[in-house]
Amino acid sequence: MKIEDKIKLITAALEDVKAQDITVLDTSKLTALFERMVIATGTSNRQTRALADHVHVKVKEAGEYVGNTEGEDSGEWVLLDLGDVIVHVMLPTTRTHYNLEELWGAAEAARARHIQADH
Repeated sequence: MKIEDKIKLITAALEDVKAQDITVLDTSKLTALFERMVIATGTSNRQTRALADHVHVKVKEAGEYVGNTEGEDSGEWVLLDLGDVIVHVMLPTTRTHYNLEELWGAAEAARARHIQADH
């Protein structure tokens, strides 16, 4: 499955269970570990777990790789390893606190500055 199709599948699964604030980051130039990062917000611990579970089921049904899932116990931050895509499902306070978009965006900006300085 092409990465674009996989992202559509994941975001559709998140939308099915009413995820909020779905963000997709292209991390292909920042790390060799995965190509995309999907971040979504759930309104409760129960919903974050349900969102992660639904994504897990839909990706597996499509015959794609589904690795480990972490954080299901608390439900504050559930992480799914889908090979070339990492999915973070977080409560609003956890998402605000860790601010992954800014962290990875800052890394991309720093990388761009580094590349420009080398030329």
